[in-house]
Formats: sequence, structure tokens, C-alpha cells
Amino acid sequence: MMLHMANFLITGVAGFIGSNLARALMERGERVRGIDNFATGRPENITALRDRMDFRELDILDLDGLRKACQGIDYIMHEAAIPSVPKSVADPIGGNRANVDGTLNVLVAARDAKVKRVVYAASSSAYGDTPTLPKHEAMTPNPISPYAVAKLTGELYMQVFYKVYGLETVSLRYFNIFGPQQDANSEYSAVLAKFITLMLKGQQPTIYGDGEQSRDFTYIENVIQANLLACTAPAENVAGKVFNIATGARSTLNQTVEILKKLTAYSSRALHEPERAGDIKHSLADISRAQSALGYKPSVNFEEGLKRTVAWYRSEVMTATAD
Repeated sequence: MMLHMANFLITGVAGFIGSNLARALMERGERVRGIDNFATGRPENITALRDRMDFRELDILDLDGLRKACQGIDYIMHEAAIPSVPKSVADPIGGNRANVDGTLNVLVAARDAKVKRVVYAASSSAYGDTPTLPKHEAMTPNPISPYAVAKLTGELYMQVFYKVYGLETVSLRYFNIFGPQQDANSEYSAVLAKFITLMLKGQQPTIYGDGEQSRDFTYIENVIQANLLACTAPAENVAGKVFNIATGARSTLNQTVEILKKLTAYSSRALHEPERAGDIKHSLADISRAQSALGYKPSVNFEEGLKRTVAWYRSEVMTATAD
């Protein structure tokens, strides 16, 4: 469903997901305001979008700045976060500040500006390491990292702001999102971004553990679709609720490396190191609730997503070597 020239605010717009959302909205002719403090977002992710977007360099801990940014906004897509389990283990207070205090600020500013709806980037990490697969939204959360606790707390605030203040909120629990624009350079980078860039350069990727851990890897295009649906779905179906956003299929890291070898022409094997604290062994989503309430249907499967992602990183690597 097309939104009729709405005003969107994207927090964390220079990040991987935020920048992809901004591009998709602008291609649909929507008006986008974006904020980022560049703590984890990258200026180059939005270089091509800056002239068509109302961009403000702003930290979500700055409540006054957020209040101004929320003026005249219809929908907020709240993507801003410090998005890393290992980083949260190293600095739980910093993670809490950005992911909990920052989220509460967004909600207060949205409520006071009479924003129609806030769509929140929640995380599958909320489920923790419960053996039950697939994960469904009625399960009791069991976070095993400070990051997971903070993201789950954000979800609870979303629900409460709907119940207490009537602010429509929708929480989307993302499962292992990947695709173009994902940062591959930090030590905390997502596994696929790292694997792909290393293998394209003929360098050995590292797997923590035996590689039999599995993930419901979800291509960015599916997330964009889910966010748009979450803005337009009838409030009675979605407000104050939580939805898994994934593909409903999983691959092990060992299988993933084999697929990537074909796509990147990398011929060596992966290096194995001991597993890391807070890492989850298996994740797989039940997406039936999102399918029925949002009309969500993953449009790009894992292998097709990998193909597109490798193509994007390949062009990035070529550009970097040409400079």
C-alpha cells in the first residue's frame, strides 16, 4: 500500500538499515528527515541521499533536538542503536544509554509531537538461547547479553507507550539482517559482511565455534517491506504488538561459507576459533504472525540476497582498489 506523501523520520539514518530505508522511501516519493550522530552510522551511506533529505546530525540522547526533529512527522522508523552483542558485553552502560535511554527519548518526543506511529527495530536476540525452534512471539523472552536486555526493554517501552499514552507503536524483531551498505570493517561487524569482504579479497574468514550454528539470515529488502507494512497496517492488528521479521528458513555458517565460495571464487577454508560469550547457537523465526497481521511475505530468499550482496561488495572493492 502506498503511503500518501507522508513525512518520515528515520533515526540512525546513516546506518546499514536506516540508509536502505531512506533510499526506499525516497524512491517512493516520500519526504524523509533523518538523524544520526555517526557513532556507528557512516556518512558515505547517505552521501547520495543528502540533497533530497532533511538530515540533522543529532544524538537521540538530545531530547530537545529530538523534539524539534519530530515536529510535523507522521511516522518514525527507529533504527538508531549500538547494534552489537560483543560491544554490549564490553560496555553495558554505553549500550544501555543508547538503546534504552535513547529509545525512551524517541517515544517521549513522538508522543509530544503527536506522531501517528513509531516502528521500532527490535531484535531476535530477545529470545536468547532457548532450544525451541522456530521462535514465536508468544515465547517468554530470555536475553543472554546486555544488548538483548536493552533491545527487549525498548520493546516493552513501545508496548507501554501504546497502552498508557495511546501512541501507536510496532516492534519488528529483526533476525540477522544483511545486504548492501552493511559495515564490514569493525571488529563487531555482522558475520556475512565480514565473510564476503574477506573472501572477495582472498582472505580467510573466521568462524567462532564449529560452524554448525545456524541463522535465519534475512535480506534487507524484506526488512524495508516489513517497515512499510508496519506503518500502514490497521492499528487494531498491530499497535502495541511485536512481530518476527525473517524468512522462516535457516542456514549454518558452514553451509553459508560453501555458498559464498562459489559466489566469490574463494577456494580456501574458514578458520575456526573458540565461540564467543553471548552468541546464540541457533535462530529460526516463525513468521506467521507478521504474515497474517502485516501481510508480510519475504520477497528475497537467502541465496538471492547473498548474490545481490556479493555483487554490491564486489563493486565496492573494485572502487576502493581503483582509488
